[in-house]
Parts: sequence; structure tokens; C-alpha cells
Amino acid sequence: MEFFENRPTRPWIGFVLLWRKWQHIRERRRTARLLRALSDEQLKDLGLRREELW
Repeated sequence: MEFFENRPTRPWIGFVLLWRKWQHIRERRRTARLLRALSDEQLKDLGLRREELW
């Protein structure tokens, strides 16, 4: 069996998946921070209440 037959097809996929998960978490935190900074009137315009942010 040759080397190229044994090697994984996507050796870095684990790191890629971890990076994507980290980016997703950061984006959610950023969005939550922005929503918390809005006033109650602005949230009402978006159809949200402050209690729904968490």
C-alpha cells in the first residue's frame, strides 16, 4: 500500500471545524452585546423585549 493511499483525505478538518465553531461563538457574543446596548424602544422596533435577549 502506497503512502498516498493511507493518508487522510482532509487532515486539517478538525482544526477547521474548531475554528468555525470559535467564529460562531464570537459572532453570537458580538450580537448579544449589540442587542444589550439598544434601548427598550429600539428593541421594541425590532419586535424584541429585553427579557428575550437571554
